[in-house]
Amino acid sequence: MSSAPVRFRDPRSTEYDFLDSMLVRCPRCERIAHFERRPCTPPSTDCGTHPHSRLVCRSCGLCRDGSRAFRSSRYPNDCSYPPLWLRTDTRHGELWAYNLQHLDLIRRFIAADLRERAPWYDHGRKMTLVGRLPAWMKSAKNRDELLRAVNRLRATVIAPG
Repeated sequence: MSSAPVRFRDPRSTEYDFLDSMLVRCPRCERIAHFERRPCTPPSTDCGTHPHSRLVCRSCGLCRDGSRAFRSSRYPNDCSYPPLWLRTDTRHGELWAYNLQHLDLIRRFIAADLRERAPWYDHGRKMTLVGRLPAWMKSAKNRDELLRAVNRLRATVIAPG
């Protein structure tokens, strides 16, 4: 009797579902910090269309408000964010995640033997986050290596101390 395959159903989330709370590298001590974006409350003229952002580091006590504090970051494609904490290189490419929920979604996708998407005739988001993953992440032959990388990334956040 064989066990049932691990099944993954696409939750239709996009990268924008994970951008409000990110784990980043502290600009002062280079340890893990929390970066969050929230809409301005109450809406004011100095906030405009940009959300309020805040970086908090529990290691060194750094606390910065506003997006102007992060202009010198190394984050790809957008200089207004600090560099991500959850990022590692594999022999196929770079694996990264915004936060633990994003990393868990990637882990569940990689670990699944059976990956299901919404039917083509269903209305809604067509290019979801898992639909945009590179081919080397979708390949079953890379599953073990990628799961080890995901576990290493998760251990950097969960580790005691």
